[in-house]
Amino acid sequence: MGEKSRRERAAQARGEAQASEKRRERIVRIVGGATVVAVMAAIIGVAVYASSNSPSSDASGQTGSIVDPDPSAATPAGVLPAESSSPFGVPYGTGTTDVPVLEVWEDFQCPACGALELANGVGIEKLAEEGKVQLIYRPTAFLDSNLGNDSSHRAIAAWGCAIDAGKIKEYRNTVFANQPVEEGLGYTEEQLLSFGSESGITDTDFTTFSQCVTDGNYLAWAANTNQEFLTSQIGGTPSGFLNGEPVETATLADPIALAELVASKS
Repeated sequence: MGEKSRRERAAQARGEAQASEKRRERIVRIVGGATVVAVMAAIIGVAVYASSNSPSSDASGQTGSIVDPDPSAATPAGVLPAESSSPFGVPYGTGTTDVPVLEVWEDFQCPACGALELANGVGIEKLAEEGKVQLIYRPTAFLDSNLGNDSSHRAIAAWGCAIDAGKIKEYRNTVFANQPVEEGLGYTEEQLLSFGSESGITDTDFTTFSQCVTDGNYLAWAANTNQEFLTSQIGGTPSGFLNGEPVETATLADPIALAELVASKS
C-alpha cells in the first residue's frame, strides 16, 4: 500500500511538472509574440527617424572601409546590373517575369529591419521560393553615416562574397540573426567571416569566401547600392515596393496581409 502511494505521488508530481512546463511554454510564446508586435509597432517610427537623419546623396568622403561608388565595379553572381530597373539588387527565389516584383530595402544594422525579419522574413522568402513574387533584396548602408562606422558597407560586401558561394538566403539571415543588441556596435571582420561558416560555406569555397571578404572585393558594390538608395530618396528602412508601389511596413510584417496583396497584383 505504501509503495503504491509513492508511485501515485510520483506520477502526480510528474504530471504537475509537465503541466507547469506546458504553461511556461505558452507564456513564452505569448510574451514573445507580444514583444514582436511591440517592436513592429515601432518600425515606422524608426524609418521616419532614418529619413530625417539620412545623409546627403553623396556616399563618398566617409572613413574606414567605405569606398566611392563605381557603377563599373564587380558585382556578385546574379546581382542586377546598373542599367536594370533594380540597379545592384539581389534577386532571390523562383519568380518569373509574369509575377509581381517585390523589392525590400534593408540595412544590416537597422533594428527595424531585424524586427521585420523576425516577424515575416520566412513569409517573404516563401513567396519568392514558391514563385509568387520576384523578390529583390535592395541592401543599403545609410546607417554607417548615422552611426559613425562602416559595418553596413562591410556586411553587404561580405554578403556579396557569400552570394558567390551560393548562400544568398543563409548568409543574409545569419547576419540579421546576429545583429548587435546595441545599435552602433556593428560587425567585426571575424564575425563576418564566422557567419560564412554558420551559413554552410565550407572547404575551398570558404577559403575563397574568406579571401573575398578580407580583400573587400565587393565594397564598391556596397557603395553603389547605397548610392542608389540615397539617389532614389527611399527615406528609411525597411521599405518595400510591390510593382513599384510602396507597401506599408505593417503589411510587409504580416504573412497573410502580404500574401493577399501579392495575390491581388497577380
